[in-house]
Parts: sequence; structure tokens; C-alpha cells
Amino acid sequence: MTSHPEELLGPLLRDVSRSFYLTLRVLPKAIRPQISLAYLLARSTDTIADTEAVPRARRIISLRELQSLTRVPDLGTLAENQALPAERQLLERLADCLETLDTFSVVDRRLIQSLLQTIIGGQIFDLERFPDETLTALADDAELDRYTYIVAGCVGEFWTKMCQAHLPGMEALNVKDGVRFGKGLQLVNVLRDIGDDRRRGRQYLPNLDDYPRWLDRALEHLDVGWRYTLTIPASQARLRLACVWPIWIGVQTIARLRQENPRAPGKVKISRGEVYRLMARSFLICRSDRALDKFYARLRACK
Repeated sequence: MTSHPEELLGPLLRDVSRSFYLTLRVLPKAIRPQISLAYLLARSTDTIADTEAVPRARRIISLRELQSLTRVPDLGTLAENQALPAERQLLERLADCLETLDTFSVVDRRLIQSLLQTIIGGQIFDLERFPDETLTALADDAELDRYTYIVAGCVGEFWTKMCQAHLPGMEALNVKDGVRFGKGLQLVNVLRDIGDDRRRGRQYLPNLDDYPRWLDRALEHLDVGWRYTLTIPASQARLRLACVWPIWIGVQTIARLRQENPRAPGKVKISRGEVYRLMARSFLICRSDRALDKFYARLRACK
């Protein structure tokens, strides 16, 4: 099967990325294909890791084979066991994704390969750390911090380096701040999924009694992400928007989580209508540091 980037980075990306598709589409053209393809590759390996109809050992082998991004393992059984047609197609088109990767520059390929190696390492860690449905918690704060890096902090690192490689005025972006930005978003995911994860035998918080403290930590990370966002020149409005949206959604989610029982089933999330209202507000003020900061302070005050 030949590679068709316009198909991979258009309809297929839209079908598998759902709400994140809006963020990907608003990115500047200079970095949109690279970050979109990196997302597709990460989403495909995540799909492999989560396919419970296939034995855990088989999934780990497939992930290890993919870490080099040089060959595609036989994913026939994995693809057949996808309930969602888009995820089945994603696995069927994985070879095309790797073929598209080869069309990028050496620098871009290396950045994407390094990111995927880290993310796949995180997925393997997850499968090995939680081998069955027996409830298991991460050992300590350091292990949770490492986990948030290998599944999302590394994305902030990749994002920063990609921006610096292709966009003017990005020299002031701090890679470490980008890492904390990613960690903050992942902590929000961890905190809103506690009930569902525990039913699968996974507890990412070392101690559930520390739930309020981790909410505070997530907010601290997002504060750093906000400082990172305001470092982006106002002329790069698209890139600003791509950072503003997940932070605002994350801060509102944290406020909602403070009112919830962490053991309760289901995910806590803000409504699509709230998301669209935040987006509409951001379009109006994204070029003004003062207006952005004022609105962020208002959202944060709801904590």
C-alpha cells in the first residue's frame, strides 16, 4: 500500500483524534504535518497497548518491534479486534505512516523517532507494571513523575524542539517548561480517570489520600505551561491557541475534580459547549498577553 499523506493527515487523523483534531488543525502549517503524524504514530501504539482481546505478551512484543520505527510487525489480529473502524484502519495504515515519516527532513525524523521510542517505552512500562486486574499502585511520587514524563512530558519536549526548528521567534521557549506543561496535562488525565483505572487494576497515585496534593501539583504544572504559552510571540496566534485550549480545559477540569469523589466511576470532563465557549473567547484575545492573563487568573480562581 502506498503512502498518501493527505489521507493520513486529513480524514484518518480527524477520525482517530476526535477533540484533539481541533488543536492539530490550528497549528501553523510549518509544523502541522510533523506533529500530526507523530500523533498518529503514538495513537497507533496506544491502540496496540490497549487491545485487551490480544494477550498482553503479544502486545508487548509488537510494541518492542515498533520502537525502532523501521519495521511493522504483523498487526492482523490486533487490527481485527478493534471495535472502532477508525482504529482498525489506523493499524492497517501504520506502514503508510512510517512511509510518510521517511518524507520528512532528517531533523524532523529524529525528533519523531525519539518521541515515539519514549512513548512506547511508557506503554510497555504500563503493561508490565500492571500485569493483571489485581489493584496495584505506583510506588512513590518519583515513579508517578517519571510516568507523566514518559507518556506526556516528552511530548512537551518534542513540541518545543519542533517549534524551535521551524518557527521564528521561538528561541525563548524553555524545553523544561514544555516538559512540565505535558506533565500537567497528563496529571489531569490521571486524576480524572482514577475510578475507571482502579477497576482495571491500575492506580497511578501512590496514595489516594494525596489526591488534593496532586490536584495542586497538576495546577502548578499548568501554571508553568501558561508561562510557556505567553512566551510564544503574539504573531504566532495559531500556536498560542494550540497551547491555550488544553490549559484552559485542564484548569476547568481541576476545578471540577475538587468537588468529586476520586473513587467514583466515570470521567469528569467539561462539556463540549463549555469547550466551544472557551475557544470562542480565545480567538478574541489570543494576541493580548494582558487579556489572556486576566482570563487565566479568572479560571484559576475557580479552583
